[in-house]
Amino acid sequence: MKKFILLLSILFLQFANAEIDEALYKKYKDVSADASIIEALEKLGETTGKYSKDAILGKNLTNKPIQVEFLNLSTISPMYTNFDALGWKKKKNLYIYINEKHKDAPIEALSAILAHEAIHQDEHNSLNEETYAWTLEAAVWTQLSDDNPELEKISHPLVERENVIKKLFVRGDYTSKYIHKFVITNKGYQNLPERSYGFEELL
Repeated sequence: MKKFILLLSILFLQFANAEIDEALYKKYKDVSADASIIEALEKLGETTGKYSKDAILGKNLTNKPIQVEFLNLSTISPMYTNFDALGWKKKKNLYIYINEKHKDAPIEALSAILAHEAIHQDEHNSLNEETYAWTLEAAVWTQLSDDNPELEKISHPLVERENVIKKLFVRGDYTSKYIHKFVITNKGYQNLPERSYGFEELL
């Protein structure tokens, strides 16, 4: 009898977990079917980057979910080969492409980079917008890695990126001070205007 009850308990737990998984996949069906991306978005919702999670789910300038996937970015253009991620607008749809080399990155690092890319919701970019996006990314990684310091020790290129901007964020007393300097001296941003829609204020 005890064995029968134990078996029923195990079956019930398996069914419950399957239901939770099914509910999560249903929640993100228009965003991604990738388990790592879904987990990263769930974790993002527990941080100061919740706005980005909501934006990915549809609360953005298009009022439609942002589709997220891992991709060989060189298939878009050779100039994007070494990018870590890319926010993209095609017609009226938004996409976030994460470099496929980051498929094995820690979930928390994926959460941080998703926080960044979800800020880009139109064809226009600016130094202010990039500063905001990088600062939010740093804030999310700082929160998650402070909760779990072992994350900073993981050997992975995406973790290295997050650790660099965390240092700038902390050094700037948890503000955009040094991240702004990092952005305006970045060669990839040299042709960007100072302001764009929604990011008119100087940082």
